[in-house]
Amino acid sequence: MSLQYIKRIVTSGFFIVSTGLMFATTSAQAAVKIQQWQTTAGSAVYFVENHDLPILDLSVNFAAGSARDTAEKSGVASITRYLMTLGAAGMSDEAIANQFADVGAVLGGSFDADRAALSLRTLSSERERLQALNVFTQILQKPDFPNVVLAREKARIISGLQESATQPESISTKAFMSALYGNHPYSLDDSGEIDTVAAIKPDDLRAFYQQFYGAKGAVIAIIGDVTREQAQQIAESLSAGLPASPAPAPIAAVTAPSQAKEQRIAHPASQSHILLGYTGIKRNDPDLFPLYVGNYILGGGGFVSRLTEEVREKRGLVYSVYSYFMPMAEVGPFQIGLQTKKDQAEAALALVHETLEKFLKNGVTEAELKAAKANIIGGFPMRIDSNKKILDYLSVIGFYKLPLTYLDGYNKNVESVTAAQIKDAFNRRLNTQNFVTVIVGDPSAQ
Repeated sequence: MSLQYIKRIVTSGFFIVSTGLMFATTSAQAAVKIQQWQTTAGSAVYFVENHDLPILDLSVNFAAGSARDTAEKSGVASITRYLMTLGAAGMSDEAIANQFADVGAVLGGSFDADRAALSLRTLSSERERLQALNVFTQILQKPDFPNVVLAREKARIISGLQESATQPESISTKAFMSALYGNHPYSLDDSGEIDTVAAIKPDDLRAFYQQFYGAKGAVIAIIGDVTREQAQQIAESLSAGLPASPAPAPIAAVTAPSQAKEQRIAHPASQSHILLGYTGIKRNDPDLFPLYVGNYILGGGGFVSRLTEEVREKRGLVYSVYSYFMPMAEVGPFQIGLQTKKDQAEAALALVHETLEKFLKNGVTEAELKAAKANIIGGFPMRIDSNKKILDYLSVIGFYKLPLTYLDGYNKNVESVTAAQIKDAFNRRLNTQNFVTVIVGDPSAQ
């Protein structure tokens, strides 16, 4: 495999797909050996050594998600992370892009309520690796937050927010999270609000960066064609120049809804978009696996789930219906979502409630449980069939302080779930009398 060919597939993103089976033969069938240590500056490092291909993947994760915003400065967190990639150490966004393209490297990242992350994929050969890491390090340690770029991006973000304000999916999600979390920072929109984004200044971004992008709160995940010694050198270099601020305080505790809430919002769409739910679980919750397996049966398993069977297949009341738990640093949401014709909204919503209440009262059957476990365990190799997927797991394990054996014990934890555990966990965690419900495109709200 030529160096130029590898550069092309790294840059194109085809690499992840084309090498999945190759990686699966070595890693999905064996334990993923995770090495863990801390840098001199105080960053946690999680490393998997794999020399199958001449590729290095890494990410640096910070407790700098939208939950670190305030209502008055909503949007600062997401813009800070994004603008870090658009100007650093005197380099313009074009210069940064050219430096990465020269060695076939790919800069990426992610952002949610809990985390902000920057990631890098590069060839492991010395020239390519060193150049890519040098630019990546400048982005992490010396962001410029140029005003001209901020002005441009604010205009783009505001345009996107204006468009989102017309889309029923966005309207329902925003209303649901606001109703569920109230004044808690999990209620804040990842992208901010039009007026708060318009008011953001470069100094807001610099202050946020100094507070939340410190070495002591960073989690560095590395996987690929480097040795432990090389990984240590990379991690030390990445963390050494980060701000010396203390690790961010934990996110405030979430309070479950104390009464039912229902919001009906008029919209000209031909369909009603309905969300309902309750507060769910944290990432390290002891009920995670019973709730995960149980939800696969309830609404997470697609066409084999009860909600799909009862509401779509038998009655034809919805185009789609699903449910999920979203575990987060604090208690994330449990959500059921469905789309239906406006004149069927009430019947569909009533059937969803009926199906959920039967699920809570009667639990799951042994046949359902056996099938769910087989599907989840059978699909597990696909969860770790590429370096990129394992990198994502390393980031989650490190950020949420999950055990290093999390991947090794995943199937065992699924297999050990019982029907009694599922029924007990769902009934303890979900109070349907206090559910939050949002209906966008409700005929009665016209």
